[in-house]
Amino acid sequence: MTTTRAHVPEATTAPAVITQESIVTSPLARKVLAIARIVVGFFFLWPFLDKTFGLGFSTPAERAWINGGTPAQGYLDNLDPAQPLAGFFQSAFSNPFGDVVFMLGLLGIGVAMIAGAGLRIAAIGGTLLMAFMYLVALPWIAGGTNPVLDSHWVEAMLLLTAAVTLSGDTWGLGRWWASTDLVRRYRWLR
Repeated sequence: MTTTRAHVPEATTAPAVITQESIVTSPLARKVLAIARIVVGFFFLWPFLDKTFGLGFSTPAERAWINGGTPAQGYLDNLDPAQPLAGFFQSAFSNPFGDVVFMLGLLGIGVAMIAGAGLRIAAIGGTLLMAFMYLVALPWIAGGTNPVLDSHWVEAMLLLTAAVTLSGDTWGLGRWWASTDLVRRYRWLR
């Protein structure tokens, strides 16, 4: 005599969403991280706005992107020839494609940080952008107050800190973003 076991389907529950509270237990620390995230987001969004519309702070209206200005090309074409990687970056990014990548990078990083959603992508993209900007103007050649580090390192660390502490959960869309089906399926989008 054989017995047949009834097939019981396995539970198909989605993994629990990790929130900032499980990583950062201090409410004050969560608020400080949220403020830092928003500040660094505006730090990236502002140059996008100024370079796009020529608001006159670092970009005059006649050199605005919407008026035919070339934000990445303008910077790269004026590099100190003593910089060892100047030629590489000029040949790779001193073109309209480089302008689009640079400007969309500034916009995407800024919006993601301010909104608090997509912080991992923004942190990785922003860290790459900061690494390129560091390498294109090495401080021991360009001069400055520190021969090894410059502000690009600080900006990259702020981006990474915002991502790993899930700072978008406080005063941002991070918690909602994490609960979407897309992000639950592809956690790297968190």
